[in-house]
Amino acid sequence: MPRSPDENRTMSTKAFASQADLQDKQVSFTKLSDHAYAYTAEGDPNTGVIIGDNAVMVIDTQATPVMAQDVIRRIREVTDKPIQYVVLSHYHAVRVLGASAYGAQHIIASQDTYDLIVERGEQDKASEIGRFPRLFRAVESIPPGLTWPTLTFTGKMTIWLGKLEVQLLQLGRGHTKGDTVAWLPQERILFSGDLVEFDATPYAGDAYFRDWPQTLDNLAALQPEKLVPGRGAALTTPEQVQQALAGTKAFIEDVRAAVEEGVRAGKDLRVIYKETYARLQPKYGRWVIFDHCMPFDVTRCYDELTAYPDPRIWTAERDRQMWEALEG
Repeated sequence: MPRSPDENRTMSTKAFASQADLQDKQVSFTKLSDHAYAYTAEGDPNTGVIIGDNAVMVIDTQATPVMAQDVIRRIREVTDKPIQYVVLSHYHAVRVLGASAYGAQHIIASQDTYDLIVERGEQDKASEIGRFPRLFRAVESIPPGLTWPTLTFTGKMTIWLGKLEVQLLQLGRGHTKGDTVAWLPQERILFSGDLVEFDATPYAGDAYFRDWPQTLDNLAALQPEKLVPGRGAALTTPEQVQQALAGTKAFIEDVRAAVEEGVRAGKDLRVIYKETYARLQPKYGRWVIFDHCMPFDVTRCYDELTAYPDPRIWTAERDRQMWEALEG
């Protein structure tokens, strides 16, 4: 007797993380102003581009030098100015390992991000490549070792690209403890990194759930009129910006509320995961990488609410053990 679709689902396990995601995405290069562009790809990691009077700044690099070449090609369609600065919004491999392609004079990150690279860069590199192979196309083009900042800052750094002011700001912990945003105050354009997502599920495996909502409020206080999120389409109106900020905040708060309820009830992580997934899926299940992120997000939230104020290091082995425990 043939099984029902529901029976088939219960008898099979989800493919690990995003290893089964093989579909290439359509790239867009969106002009936000004469100085700002967004390289986006239907929910894949975004790259921001700032074109000043005398130089170009790139925010987040793509995952490999070969993938970065497509960003460079788009930049060269609109300017021949040198790419002088690369900014790392945070330490995750998918954001930083393409840096060598740009030949930038300076690679800039917060001191907190630098410290995270020292502490867990190698483990994160191996973990992320194993989770999502499609995002590391031509992985062999990544130079040995890690991407190291050449300039670091704490709190705020201002860079002038001629007459164009670029503020690099740490406005609080959220996606990681080192999150940096790039802000063009003259044009009210914000590059948020993975602190803000749009129609894409926030990855919170290295997050601070207690801090993230307030950090989003700090971003909103800038009153950005346009925003390049970590994933999702470029946001070109204040209304879209507000929608992305509110959506990201709601997701983080909803995960924490569900996990906190389970912890108070004395439930174990697997039960809490299943209940949290079921509660959030109707509202957020259509968002990109929902199934990928939820095991990592719930695990980190559970850790934070129980025994680990700071995120534990993810290794390829820990990834697999966690996935099997929650999805196996």
